[in-house]
Amino acid sequence: MTVRRDFQEPPRSRPDLVIGREELFTSAREQLGRGGSVLLHGPAGIGKSTVLRALAADYGGAARTVLRCSATESESHLPFLALADLFGLVLEDVSGALPGAQRTALESALTGRGESTLQRDGLALRLAVLSALRVLAAKGPVLVVADDLQWLDAASAELLGFAARRLGDTPVQMLCAVRTEGQEYDRHLPASPPDTLAVRLGPLNRTQVSALLDHRGYTPLSRSTIRDIHRTSGGNPLFALELGRALAESPARPRPGEPLPVPTSLRALVLSRLEMLSDEARRTLLVASAGARPTLALLHAAGREHAEAETAQAAALGLLATDPEAPALRFAHPLISAALYAEAPAQERRAVHAALSTAASDPIERARHLALATTGTDPDVAARLAEAGALARDRGAPSVAASLGLLAARHTPADSTPGPDERRLQAAEDAITAGEADLARDIARDVLTRATVPAERVRAWMVVIEAAGQALGEVDAVFPQVLADAGDDPRLLAQVYYQLAWRGLVVEGDFAEARQEAAHAAELAARGGDRRTELMALSFQASTETLMGHPDAPATVKRALKEPQDPYVACHHNGAGSARFRWLIMSDQLPEARATITSLLREVRRRGMVESEVHFLRFLADTELRSGHCGRALDLARESLRLARDSGIGEGASAMLASLAEASAGDVDRALALAREAADHAEVDGDQMYLSRALAALGYAQLVAGDPAATVRSLRRVRELEQGLGINDPGRGRWHGDLAEALVRIGEPGEAQDVIDTTRAHALRLGRQSVLAVLDRAEALVRAARGEHEAAAARLTSVQDRLGRLGYGLEEARAAFALARLRAQSGAFPRTGARPLPGPASYDEAARLFRRCRALPWLRQVDAAATAGPAAAEPPAAAPAVALDALEGLAAMERQVASLVMEGATNREIAARLFISVKTVEATLTRVYRKLGIRSRVDIVRLAAGRRTT
Repeated sequence: MTVRRDFQEPPRSRPDLVIGREELFTSAREQLGRGGSVLLHGPAGIGKSTVLRALAADYGGAARTVLRCSATESESHLPFLALADLFGLVLEDVSGALPGAQRTALESALTGRGESTLQRDGLALRLAVLSALRVLAAKGPVLVVADDLQWLDAASAELLGFAARRLGDTPVQMLCAVRTEGQEYDRHLPASPPDTLAVRLGPLNRTQVSALLDHRGYTPLSRSTIRDIHRTSGGNPLFALELGRALAESPARPRPGEPLPVPTSLRALVLSRLEMLSDEARRTLLVASAGARPTLALLHAAGREHAEAETAQAAALGLLATDPEAPALRFAHPLISAALYAEAPAQERRAVHAALSTAASDPIERARHLALATTGTDPDVAARLAEAGALARDRGAPSVAASLGLLAARHTPADSTPGPDERRLQAAEDAITAGEADLARDIARDVLTRATVPAERVRAWMVVIEAAGQALGEVDAVFPQVLADAGDDPRLLAQVYYQLAWRGLVVEGDFAEARQEAAHAAELAARGGDRRTELMALSFQASTETLMGHPDAPATVKRALKEPQDPYVACHHNGAGSARFRWLIMSDQLPEARATITSLLREVRRRGMVESEVHFLRFLADTELRSGHCGRALDLARESLRLARDSGIGEGASAMLASLAEASAGDVDRALALAREAADHAEVDGDQMYLSRALAALGYAQLVAGDPAATVRSLRRVRELEQGLGINDPGRGRWHGDLAEALVRIGEPGEAQDVIDTTRAHALRLGRQSVLAVLDRAEALVRAARGEHEAAAARLTSVQDRLGRLGYGLEEARAAFALARLRAQSGAFPRTGARPLPGPASYDEAARLFRRCRALPWLRQVDAAATAGPAAAEPPAAAPAVALDALEGLAAMERQVASLVMEGATNREIAARLFISVKTVEATLTRVYRKLGIRSRVDIVRLAAGRRTT
């Protein structure tokens, strides 16, 4: 029996998933699954009720009876109300089983008939609640779901606590939620069963707030607005949703530099406390709310003479957080500051900003306040804002620079030079640098509705194209328009052809076309005297030639690095430094590559170049992964992915690298999911180049997961894609050895050898020594599959040494693992007359190397192989001639499998001997049965003995 209470709420707010609470939800669900109880706690609006409902819906089906109650503040004075909610509908089912005194007391409390009180009927009532729960539990598990425990009437709370402490092994669980601040939940635990798990719900991060708003349909909000919502809400889901709703429904958005408008529904939460402030204290808090980092010194400088006493009054009311160690004043919640500012009249706000425009010590802050204190256009104010924007840009705060640029445009007269649209475009370019692509796109589109000057129009179009990121196919229609706007001006045309080069690579997947367009862009830029675009085009050309294996690549890299350099291009993720890094890492110069990318990462962080930071974190992770520093690579890859998701930049590429790192050092299932996510991103964007990288990562994860057949499917597609793209340098994706190894494992050594031979030709021409070593490792596996064990062992020994000298720690460990397996398996299945392989048949060296790399998934494979040990087998007798003749019609792998069956090897032993999976052995045997006209392994054994099969 399930008793339900209808928690009605608007359909739109009934969530389909618990956003940002997945780990907590899983932990709580596991606790319930173990038979325990759960107490959810946290501040108002943090999402306790949402998680409570989701858990109740998810786990409630396991209980025979679900008892629910949800208290409210206005009803908390009514005794036994929660008890009535819980037991009102089951009273008839339990009353008959209760002793008379208990039944009378419980009926009186639930129905209101009589004068039952805890003071008079305390013991009977307590025992009645405990007995009622035991009666229900005797028929099946009971789940008590109680929301808002803080409003539970005192009588019901005491009775539930009494029962909870005495239930023991009775199958009654409690799922409760309570509003708390800090650790106040402790006082609710004594009223809960002893095995209760307390789960605190904290604030959401920016990505989770964005997902929540998107889930509720507030999709038109820009990333910069979401950032403001996250800051103002403090990560509180309820506050964030209310702010998002208000913004989505408002026809006018806040101006740059202004805080978000706070809807009435949220103001009511804090205004009651604000009304308790004196007028002077309220004005002091208003100054603090307008300041970026308010201190008592700032408040004094802004004319608030009694700031100490007035802020102390606010702290006593819980409006300010007290921290003696921190010089800055901090509101107890960002919403208090926002509501206070929103309530103030416009004239009072301007007066506050005017005071702060002289009181603030930072020139950027003074300029911002001056703008907010000024109405209408003012060329002097605009000039000061533009100067402050340049200073913010130099300090590495492009997001601040963009905000100041928009303020400057607002105060710039229409006939000024530079004009308002020119300042808007500078703000858009700063927004691109800061990773706020949607804001940049909106600004540029707005400018295009008015601009008539070709240079301004082309500049705006460049912002639109840059804002598209990898999804260049979405802005295909822009290119004819921007070419028409550029006319025959080489400086403007150079910018267009540089973007066309990217289109050729990303949309068309044509490296030759991309290289040609980039070279043309560099030539036009040189003719027009645009050094920045010339260097960007040369850097792009160099990177493209490197991936193509083009002989001109080294010379183009040198041209891109020639002086004079542009500081922005030098550290841009598509600039000259990045092109040099690609060349170094593909040429096996790992220490130089690490030093280069570390320096670039440091500089872009100083400049606040978010998009470049995302890419350079990924590049550094790739370098560490190749070097065998897998744990460090995993940390960097995860950091890159977090930043990519927060900013909406490079998510597919970061997911791809995170997949490689997870497969090497983390969670293989997560690696598979990330690789598929990266492939989905590339498919949606129409990005053929990154699709091949994503599929290569998927193939590697599948190989680590022990699924060689899936690896082959993924990497065969990569091979086709890269052949179509014209990518000939095997140092780019480094998937070729994995494909060859997987092909050996599924019984296709011939195709594996073809992959090795084709790739080796390119690697020899380009001098890719690490690729050649990995190909030799794969070729050793081919030889082992063909029975050439001594040659395979010699090759693996050489490969391990070469990879170690080159600094490829993970690949070195993989070679040691392959060698250990070969020695162990050759010892388990000695061939008649064959000499044992030299060297110890031990996995210790492979384990040591994988441990040094922190390559946990690989280390688990070594442990499994070592634990299984070499499968013992008696030396086989020579197969009779009749058997050997019968096998002549089989393929090479089929013949090897059949021969080992004749020797008495199990499928698992055959798989270990031939470096293939058990499934591959089974599939191969099915083909053998069909070709030989037999039905089972027994028939193969009979064939070996020269007997006729039936």
